[in-house]
Amino acid sequence: MAAKYKALVIVESPAKARKISDYLGSKYKVLASMGHVRDLPNGAAEIPKSVKQEPWSRIGINVDSEFEPLYIIPKGKKKVVDELKAALKQSDELILATDEDREGESIGWHLVELLKPKVPVSRMVFGEITKKAILEALEDTRELDNNLVEAQETRRVLDRLFGYTLSPLLWKKVAPKLSAGRVQSVAVKVLVEREKERARFVSAEYWDLKAALETSGGAKFDAALHSVGGKRVAAGRDFDENTGKLKPGSDVVLLNGEQANELRNRIEKIDWTVASVESRNQTRKPYPPFTTSTLQQESNRKLGMTARATMQTAQRLYEEGHITYMRTDSVTLSSEAMNAARGSVKDRYGEDYLSPSPRIFTNKSKGAQEAHEAIRPAGTEMKTAEELRLSGQEAKLYTLIWKRTMACQMADAKLVFHTVTIGADNAEFRATGRHVEFPGFLRAYVEGVDDPEEALDDKEAALPPLSESEKLKLEQLDSLSHATKPPARFTEATLVRKLEDEGIGRPSTYASIIGTIQDRGYVNKQGSQLVPTFTAMAVTQLLERHFTQLVDYKFTAQMEEQLDEVASGAAQRLPYLRKFYSGEEGLDQQVKSHEEEIDPRVACTIHLENVKQEIRVGRYGPFVQVEHEGEPVSASLPPDVAPADVSNDQVEKIIRQKTEGPQALGMHPEEGLPVYVKHGPFGAYLQLGEDPVEDGPKPKRCSVPKNVDDESLTLDLALQYLGLPRKLGSNPDTGNQVNAGIGRFGPYVTHRIGGRQVYKSLPKEMDVLYVDLASAIDLLKTAKVKGPTPPLKELGKHPEDEEIIGVYEGRYGPYVKHHKTYASLPKDREIESVTLEEALQWLAEKEATSGGRKKATKKKATKKKSAKKAAKKKKAAKKTASKKKITEPAD
Repeated sequence: MAAKYKALVIVESPAKARKISDYLGSKYKVLASMGHVRDLPNGAAEIPKSVKQEPWSRIGINVDSEFEPLYIIPKGKKKVVDELKAALKQSDELILATDEDREGESIGWHLVELLKPKVPVSRMVFGEITKKAILEALEDTRELDNNLVEAQETRRVLDRLFGYTLSPLLWKKVAPKLSAGRVQSVAVKVLVEREKERARFVSAEYWDLKAALETSGGAKFDAALHSVGGKRVAAGRDFDENTGKLKPGSDVVLLNGEQANELRNRIEKIDWTVASVESRNQTRKPYPPFTTSTLQQESNRKLGMTARATMQTAQRLYEEGHITYMRTDSVTLSSEAMNAARGSVKDRYGEDYLSPSPRIFTNKSKGAQEAHEAIRPAGTEMKTAEELRLSGQEAKLYTLIWKRTMACQMADAKLVFHTVTIGADNAEFRATGRHVEFPGFLRAYVEGVDDPEEALDDKEAALPPLSESEKLKLEQLDSLSHATKPPARFTEATLVRKLEDEGIGRPSTYASIIGTIQDRGYVNKQGSQLVPTFTAMAVTQLLERHFTQLVDYKFTAQMEEQLDEVASGAAQRLPYLRKFYSGEEGLDQQVKSHEEEIDPRVACTIHLENVKQEIRVGRYGPFVQVEHEGEPVSASLPPDVAPADVSNDQVEKIIRQKTEGPQALGMHPEEGLPVYVKHGPFGAYLQLGEDPVEDGPKPKRCSVPKNVDDESLTLDLALQYLGLPRKLGSNPDTGNQVNAGIGRFGPYVTHRIGGRQVYKSLPKEMDVLYVDLASAIDLLKTAKVKGPTPPLKELGKHPEDEEIIGVYEGRYGPYVKHHKTYASLPKDREIESVTLEEALQWLAEKEATSGGRKKATKKKATKKKSAKKAAKKKKAAKKTASKKKITEPAD
């Protein structure tokens, strides 16, 4: 019997399957594997009964039998596998069209191992999903690359051994639910080391002068003091970050405020003359087209997108056929793409903006594969986002890729830099300017910068025409004080660059690593800054003290190089894994030998240069502990405080507040109840009356605004805060009441619109007690109307009630939901590969476990309620008035 299909083509995602199916026609059956079809067990429930008693079953790697992985088919994948098997029976050939990287090669190998095909098998690879690329790839298939498979499997086993061996140690010694990872732990160390540098930092003060000058022709410009008596004036770069003093050997003039003012008074009345004018030409060449790493960096700098969001958006663009494959270390372009880009530059910008000859970029990354291309617009038409009718984040990211691709084949930019030296007695001032003579590639693309004070390459800042000996008029002369700044914290962009520079991990994994360290509570985000938590500091401290090599930059980079050697066939996996895990020096023995010597109290005690008091990491976060009247007293630090920002004054204040207890400001004139200033995990708050008794009414509370000193609060001000929210009046556009109040996240204004309550936080300069109706309405116009959060991906309708099931982004990672049931996605699961069947399975499992808990909780609550009623009856019989003691809420 003839087969129904010429071939079964397997890709990872449904979007990719639909696109390729359109190109190949009905003779080919194109199905999606939904990512990995086999994986290591993710928890005890997934371990087969046949091996559950084996000592290695928890890890999922048989370390005694050549590190053989224990692969299982996850529950949600069984239906997918059955569909693939059924389709294979109707096909003459199996074509593996998974992504063109190590992971894609590995998925292809797993499919072969699982499906056990009796028909010919071939591997089809392509860098873009266009009809031409797909048809060419179909004619040029190859066999699976066993070296790539071996490298990916080795990487997977290595990561499992690392995480599953070290993580349980962290649970015992630091806190539950923590994780260690081969690259993750080193990334956290990078952030912790920078935070320690900030904690050690000692600020220094220095002064200089700034002159506002005018030429005889009326042109105005500024100049800064450069030298006095032939010696350069000290600047920020001359100071030691750890002492706040000038670096040894610095031959500079350090001015204090008095000296700066004296110099200003001396030279502001004398003649100012141009001493010299220097010009310097500079040619700027365009940057290479994007790799995974540079795309993540630039989208973070320019679009504010996280690495995770960048890769998810790029994945959609790739699957829709708009860009080439987004996981690549290569900066090369095919000759076809290069010619297409050059043609587009000529048509859109003119021949003057085209580079004289094609620009060919060379890969610097050791692991880069020359067969891969850089990230660029797919095909040869080089359409813009508008021409493709893209919108939202997809349009923004595509435009970034399109502009970078155009720029890489454009002419050099030509800039002229001018430096003018101006003399005033024995002081010299300097003014610098730059002029863009020919923008070249800068007309299409300008590289972003990490320092917000640094000028972009295309910024015009020309000086007026000046000549030597020219007399200048001094308009104004100011003496300015400066303070040196601590090293900047990492952003996602700068962390990606640091990891890549050090050879730690691979760019394709950076998005998941940065997401994981935030999900695990190692990092908080303050604006764009990545701030390590005290938990991160404790874990890094433990690993550095007892497993130094595992978080060493060079060792981690060498591990990557060795994995690349496995990929190229230059090294074998078994000797490498044995050396890492087994024997006296192996990871397993290291953990066993160090476990007993690690004291949890010592591991969780942090010593910072900026604080005298030891800071400890406990179950509820960071805290300090002191003795008060012979008893230990613990006081919690704010959960979101950055370690380097903690001060001795802050610690002393927290301890004082804890030992003294809540302070009564006075009595409420109408309620006759005391007004207390109290302190909780989120800062100071006011409370009217005593703490509630069990089942009693809760007292009125109100947060104290962050910019108000709680120790100087008066009763009158406290009463005004407790009287919130304030009614400001009606919104003339809606007729609805506008109120101002204080919530957990600070002061806000609010009103109802379209059936929803809309909130907008007040800026720091606005006082919640005095904000007026007009200002509130202006603010509310900029507020986002809260509605249902759109899913990252719609999976389909629930079979019972046809409610849309989707994947959503949550604080602790992606999840699926149905009404009030929420289920997290398994760790490291790609969102694009999740199916409706899997989501329904996860939700059903969650419903089952939470249902059991709900019943148990309800039963316990009923029993507790009965006991309370009996206690109340007994209490009512005695009924005596007594004053309750003030008790603080638990930290």
